Amino acid sequence: MTLEEAKGYLLRRARELGLQAEVLFQEERELSLRARQGVLEEIKEARQGGIGLRVVAGGKVGYAYTEELSEAALEWALAEARDNALLSGKGGFLPEGRPLGSHDLLGEGLSAPLEAKKEAALALERTLREDPRTRSVLMGGYQEREVRVALASTQGAEGAFRTGLAGMGGSLVMGEGASLKQGWDFRLAKEFHALDPGRTALEIRERTARLLNARPLPTGRYRAYLEPKAMAGLLAVFAQALSGKNALEGKSRLLGRIGEQVASPLVTLVDDPTLERGLLSRPFDAEGTPARRTVVIEKGVFKTFLHNAETARALGQENTGHAHRRYRGTLDVAPSNLYLEPVGNLALTKGVLITEFMGLHAGANSVSLDFSLQALGLWVEEGAARYAVENFAVSGNLLELLQAVEALGDRLEWEVLGAAFGSPVVAVAELSFAGT
Repeated sequence: MTLEEAKGYLLRRARELGLQAEVLFQEERELSLRARQGVLEEIKEARQGGIGLRVVAGGKVGYAYTEELSEAALEWALAEARDNALLSGKGGFLPEGRPLGSHDLLGEGLSAPLEAKKEAALALERTLREDPRTRSVLMGGYQEREVRVALASTQGAEGAFRTGLAGMGGSLVMGEGASLKQGWDFRLAKEFHALDPGRTALEIRERTARLLNARPLPTGRYRAYLEPKAMAGLLAVFAQALSGKNALEGKSRLLGRIGEQVASPLVTLVDDPTLERGLLSRPFDAEGTPARRTVVIEKGVFKTFLHNAETARALGQENTGHAHRRYRGTLDVAPSNLYLEPVGNLALTKGVLITEFMGLHAGANSVSLDFSLQALGLWVEEGAARYAVENFAVSGNLLELLQAVEALGDRLEWEVLGAAFGSPVVAVAELSFAGT
């Protein structure tokens, strides 16, 4: 069967069985090129996809999926989803849908010849090796991902979109005297031609080399300047507290705080799936709710959780269109392009410029929002980085950190950590540093 035939078949059979059903099709194609020592050591392309079913039977919700589009496989998946619903005991519903159209958010972005992508990977790896301080290049490479999504439901939802990303990055070890540092970075864009292998390699070299000859940082409380990469990691943890699903489960410290001042007046946090060149933009969510810009925190005031239809109804709030589901998974909530709005009032004075946190999964608690993280950084005085610092950990609470924000830079940089997280450089009045 074709995809269109499979969708039509499942919806028709669901109606015949008296079921509400939602059909989510996803297909991903990934290309990976890895270069080392001037040779392409890996060229890998993979495809994966299937249909995920969400079914409501007797007021209960159940899920199933199939990666085969034969009639027998579709019948099995529908029966499995219905049986899972009847056994689950979890109430649920499908929202009323609408025609959503077909959208191409990728265009010709990944259409460059394979030879051009190979040369880009080789050029990046070659440029990493050119610095005399480079001791070894672990890899330099190119990756791309193309995603097709189609959604249809017995409640009237019907739409599709295509999107994707291209990226280049690498890892190397640099040394100066006895000092060694390993660096890694990856740059993403909506199209291959927006990538610059030479510039990316130079940025990786520069970011790594500036950490050489680091000095121990004495324990103390210092003003902190968080580079976008470091702040993006903290936003990825904080995003869990913004989930309406987590709020319902009692896993968010923001529950009951809508309308309260929870951060500095300089902090405005937005999720916008409609950004024209947003890395993870989408026209609608996994339930067919049209995407729209959502201000989560405005000038420090908490405005809303991110919701799907179920969490919005349960908390008596507006659905923000943040339903998330993979074809193999169950309904969840997730941001798309979540970012701190730049302000442009940042001036470096004296403190620690944090370049990167390590061990976010182990050292940051998404429920309490407490964190204690190993980090890398630079000591800053009189507006300039003076030397690298190391062997220290930073601890605190993310809500207290947001309340202590005293300045933000004027330019967003993005990291993809499941969702896309954007931030300028962020100045925090004081954080606790455990060093030597």
